[in-house]
Amino acid sequence: MRKLRAVLIEDETMFRQLILLTLGKVKDLQVIGEFGLGKPGLEFCLREKPDMLVVDLMLPDVNGMEIAREVRKALPDTKILVITAHPSERLPADLMVLGVNGYVDKTEPIEYVLSAVETVRNGGMFFASRVRAKGGLAQGGLIVTRPVLQIPLTEREQEIARLVAAGQMSKEIAASLNLSVRTVEKHRANIMEKVGVREVASLTRWCIQAGLVDT
Repeated sequence: MRKLRAVLIEDETMFRQLILLTLGKVKDLQVIGEFGLGKPGLEFCLREKPDMLVVDLMLPDVNGMEIAREVRKALPDTKILVITAHPSERLPADLMVLGVNGYVDKTEPIEYVLSAVETVRNGGMFFASRVRAKGGLAQGGLIVTRPVLQIPLTEREQEIARLVAAGQMSKEIAASLNLSVRTVEKHRANIMEKVGVREVASLTRWCIQAGLVDT
């Protein structure tokens, strides 16, 4: 696997160093630029065309959302991972509209950044936050414009993922598929791990983007 060229934009010096140390643990990843301000970071990205951008939302000069928007517009193949200390209920849906591949709440364990990078690198999505996602995706006006994701799930897992995204509980799924609740729970755990999500709302977003369910 060729080296993944990454850029980090984070204004908090200590947290930026922590992220750099964490990214240093990712095999075949090279940080080609680190910035404390958004504008020079954005200019560098547009010039150097990195494979991945890790960007904080709250920067002193330019909002991280605007950086993500500009990078997605100019560099459609660049993976974008957002980190923030200010998550909100609407944030996942808003980021999905921009085509962001994932985000990590700064209050989550730093290891989540490793999981996020690996998941996003392999074509998946990773959304980790202690804030519960608000309502359904349709309420947030989510529009999926990115290419359909590769689906790392078996046919049975896809079937269960669709039912979970439809709001069915494990007991209901077990009854409809003639499986034990324990088996369904095991499938759900495997699905979450493969997709790289931690909650049903994030799994639903992934299912929509992967084309398993309609918006």
